[in-house]
Amino acid sequence: MKPVVVAADVDRPASEVFAFVSDVENNPRWQKGMKSCRWTSPAPHGVGATYDQVAGFLGKEIVSSFRVVEHETGRRVKITTTRSPFPITETRIVEPLGADRARVIAVVEGDARGFFRLAGPVLRRIVARSVHGDYTMRLKSQLER
Repeated sequence: MKPVVVAADVDRPASEVFAFVSDVENNPRWQKGMKSCRWTSPAPHGVGATYDQVAGFLGKEIVSSFRVVEHETGRRVKITTTRSPFPITETRIVEPLGADRARVIAVVEGDARGFFRLAGPVLRRIVARSVHGDYTMRLKSQLER
């Protein structure tokens, strides 16, 4: 699947935005369809940290395990699946836009397998719409409250 790239400007300091988006236990608060995310490794949660998540997608429950493969505190975190019917890699980048404003950029890459391969080209559009809503509406709203 061709990567999905989404950017959202948030009226919060970059350090606060990064702290929120790099803690995966916050994901159910702003990602539609996310049921749970739980760290499975002890803090601190840098490179090598692991977590499990349960999400609903296309009427299916997806249970996945992830590992943090890159972590630059305050700036960038990259996660990839280690077990999932829908393998993905997501990079979250936070850029300061002044003292109280930040841009969050998400790059989501995936490889549909099994049931999800049947969705073919439609799958990318569904993922793109979902990621766009998560970042530009739900995340922005959550952080600007």
